[in-house]
Amino acid sequence: MTNSFDHTTSRRNFLGMAAAGATFPYVNTLVSPAANAADKRRNIIFILIDDMRFDSMSCMGHPFLQTPNLDRMVNGGILFNHGYVTTSLCSPSRASILSGQYAHTHGVMDNSTLLPAGTPIFPIELQKNGYETAFIGKWHMGGSSDQPRPGFDHWISFRGQGVYNDPTYNINGQSVRRQGYMTDMLTDYAIDFIQKDHEKPFFLYLSHKAVHADFYPAERHKTAYSDVKIEHPASMANTPENYEGKPSWVKRQRHSWHGVDYMYHDLTYFDKFILDYNRTMLAVDDSIGQVLDTLEKKGLLDSTLILFMGDNGFLHGEHGLIDKRCMYEESIRVPMLAHCPELIRPGSRTDRIALNIDICPTILDAAGIRIPDTVQGASFLPILQGENADWREGMLYEYFWERAFPQTPTVFGVRTEQYKYMHYHGIFDLDELYDLEKDPKEMHNLIDDPAHNDVRQDMHRRLLSLLKEYGATMTPGWKLG
Repeated sequence: MTNSFDHTTSRRNFLGMAAAGATFPYVNTLVSPAANAADKRRNIIFILIDDMRFDSMSCMGHPFLQTPNLDRMVNGGILFNHGYVTTSLCSPSRASILSGQYAHTHGVMDNSTLLPAGTPIFPIELQKNGYETAFIGKWHMGGSSDQPRPGFDHWISFRGQGVYNDPTYNINGQSVRRQGYMTDMLTDYAIDFIQKDHEKPFFLYLSHKAVHADFYPAERHKTAYSDVKIEHPASMANTPENYEGKPSWVKRQRHSWHGVDYMYHDLTYFDKFILDYNRTMLAVDDSIGQVLDTLEKKGLLDSTLILFMGDNGFLHGEHGLIDKRCMYEESIRVPMLAHCPELIRPGSRTDRIALNIDICPTILDAAGIRIPDTVQGASFLPILQGENADWREGMLYEYFWERAFPQTPTVFGVRTEQYKYMHYHGIFDLDELYDLEKDPKEMHNLIDDPAHNDVRQDMHRRLLSLLKEYGATMTPGWKLG
């Protein structure tokens, strides 16, 4: 039986290995029969939303947010109930999506680092293998430049976080100031690209600024849900019961930039924060509907593979926290959808654990391009096709302490189908262990429970094994046993 934590072996089992010693920059061999003719290769669209929680969809039981177009996509495709990021932070996650690598491998460990030149990314391989490629939206890695990046024939982006209203874009190297609402304009640019008469198969990467704070809804949505009473999560209350067994840094963070008692240094308050987040999501859902409608009018909806996900999760008061970075479920779990009726049985759901590092190999696999050994994720194309593929049963998580946000420590962790183990580094504090089947809200830390001593030891061994497998260390020079 395949080791459930050996992702590389699992990927090789059901995808087949690339030629021995192949490196990413030289991958150009097509392996899909359909890829022998360029006009038969599948068009692919990847849509990325910033800071979108896994449950920010009406189909996930949200108490008031209505997302009919995302629901339409789920009903016509597949929903991954367990989509996760390997680092819950914008730039590291985006680099992992592009490269299929963990943050410690690609080197983008914070929001200030540019993607290193020469990093192997899938758009370059699509472009080399006959795809017309376009990037539209938020790049973010580094933020110091909005210049076109390698791998894209068409480029529309902006510096850093950008702004919701009246932004300045870099359009294929030219600076252009536009009046209007960012989400709507990015959607218009995406539709213009889809509507072109393409002589090649196309790949579109639509990367929304929404729903990053500060939240600014479109004018048409500014008063939506005004009559809604915001429910606070039970773990948000500052009670001894809620913090019993928790590391001390969690409670201390309540009164910080990322805590509910001092949110963004008192620039907002919780109920408005939640309302404006969900109001800003409404234009995202409108965007999805327009993309689907455009594809349908062109007769491309059934054949185009659309992948949709968030770059990380987002805490809405759980454990007294907002934002992301930590390894609690609301921070690392993201929406992950796929739509392509030619490949996927409509209305499917899966409990397989899918990661941001799986996007790169999945797209290459769908395009008929061999997946190189530099990729640390796995293609979930067989899962989309309904195959009973060998697959991971757990995941490695890593977040590296940031000087700008010192309230969240470095964490290395493992999440399996039942347990989650969080090992903190650089602080003297409690680690955390949760039985997610019995305690999905992560309220009862079992790290010092004698009855779970064997589980704790097993999870720590698994963490060390995964770190070693993927070439990571907790500190430079730290040796794994």
